[in-house]
Amino acid sequence: MLLLLPPSEGKTPAPEDTGPVDLAALAHPGLTAQRRTVLDALAAVSARDDATELLGVSTNLADEVARNTQLKAAPAGPAAGVYTGVLYGAAGIADLTGDAAERAARTVRIFSGLWGAVAPGDHIPAYRLSMGVSLPDVGPLARAWKPALAAELGPRAAGDVVVDCRSATYVAAWKPSTTGPDAAEWVTVRVVREVDGKRSVVSHNAKHTRGVLAGHLLRRAGEPTSAADVLAAARELEGRVILTEVTTGNTQTLVESTLTALSRPASPRTLELVLR
Repeated sequence: MLLLLPPSEGKTPAPEDTGPVDLAALAHPGLTAQRRTVLDALAAVSARDDATELLGVSTNLADEVARNTQLKAAPAGPAAGVYTGVLYGAAGIADLTGDAAERAARTVRIFSGLWGAVAPGDHIPAYRLSMGVSLPDVGPLARAWKPALAAELGPRAAGDVVVDCRSATYVAAWKPSTTGPDAAEWVTVRVVREVDGKRSVVSHNAKHTRGVLAGHLLRRAGEPTSAADVLAAARELEGRVILTEVTTGNTQTLVESTLTALSRPASPRTLELVLR
């Protein structure tokens, strides 16, 4: 299995007494040159007066943008702890131990506009940069990362199942191949809510549900090796209360899991999780 996650928008800085990022120590050393290029371009942009505009963030985040200028010296912590938010809270990757932690280290890759893709244990500083940004002298990041990510992750995915929990912004940086020498089974995850027999796509709760699924895939006894295995793992969660809404106290339960047929050779199959 190769489990692809998006980064979180919010990031938790590492403790001040931890060392800085070591680019050579991050997973996928083939990405090092591109990481260095993007890191330098981000520092230059973040020092500009129009930095928040160029990075597409609110002026309220000016302090976080300013922090981008010092990332080479900033304290770095495990990616599983730096990335926070709904999906990561539900998955609990930072809390894994034993076999589950080892599985996460091998299988989880977190996509990033700055680092390309990192493993949960890779030590990185907190930063502010989305894959949807276009940096001067680099260009649109999704396009800039494509060649290096394909070279690194294509062979890793070959013959395996790729469980894709990323948003479209990060999917644009690398799409698993479903044909040719690097062919893999590619499964994207969609979450819908059923009310009075009608189903609609959900957003905030979808992140939580994908996190629950990711945590289950890492903790269960067997590691999925096919799309059918992923469907079987999802069905183990059916009947379980996935979340409780804070404002209303209402619960949402996973009631059904389905896997679409392959519609086109280069397209993914979709694992649909139905909440009620």
